[in-house]
Amino acid sequence: MIKACEKASKVLIRDFGEVEKLQVSLKGPKNFVTNADKKAEEVLVNELSKSKLKLSFLTEESGFIKGKDEKNFWVIDPIDGTTNFLNGVPHFCISLGLVIDEEIKAGVIFDPIKDETFYAEKNSGSFLNNKSIRVSKKKKIEDCLFAANFRNNLPDNFTIRNTGSAALDLAYVAAGRYDGSFEKNVNLWDISAGVILVKEAGGMIDEVNLKKFNNISLKATNETIYSQVNKEFTMF
Repeated sequence: MIKACEKASKVLIRDFGEVEKLQVSLKGPKNFVTNADKKAEEVLVNELSKSKLKLSFLTEESGFIKGKDEKNFWVIDPIDGTTNFLNGVPHFCISLGLVIDEEIKAGVIFDPIKDETFYAEKNSGSFLNNKSIRVSKKKKIEDCLFAANFRNNLPDNFTIRNTGSAALDLAYVAAGRYDGSFEKNVNLWDISAGVILVKEAGGMIDEVNLKKFNNISLKATNETIYSQVNKEFTMF
């Protein structure tokens, strides 16, 4: 999974370098970014197809692609943070999840600009560039920094950042950079890798129905803050 991300990232790094030039063109960069998405996805699918598992794929651009194994599948988001990419903001990533027997077994979130690889496998812990990571140990909400893709209904005492990448939000929770993340109406490819990263880093995260690919809402924090957040507000 990591090797597939590294190969696909070469496409993204090259194309990201062209985005600034396209900002001043009459046509604009939207079509260009869509093509970058598709090219990176093609690399990921091709590389993962070399696996002996012969799984199916769930991808942002192509939907569900049936393999020999129709029950188990890779989950691919070639650019999570497309709007950031589109505007030349260097905060986006590749997100890969692995679903086996209706459970996320592994995940990789690769940030090509910062050269950061977050990865986790069930019962093996979470890592950033080969170093073990854990969720934060904060116990008071007023001390916390949260990521969220919405503001309505969140209590006024929450300090919130909207970064434009749900995958990196969850990776940062796993690494203890954020104390929690609240995401509404996201897709499975946005959060699959982040789910196992948070779990394996000792965090708490809402259960995700892996048969539902869209309109997913969830929250992720450390254990202490999770119980407090549940008392403070309801996302759904």
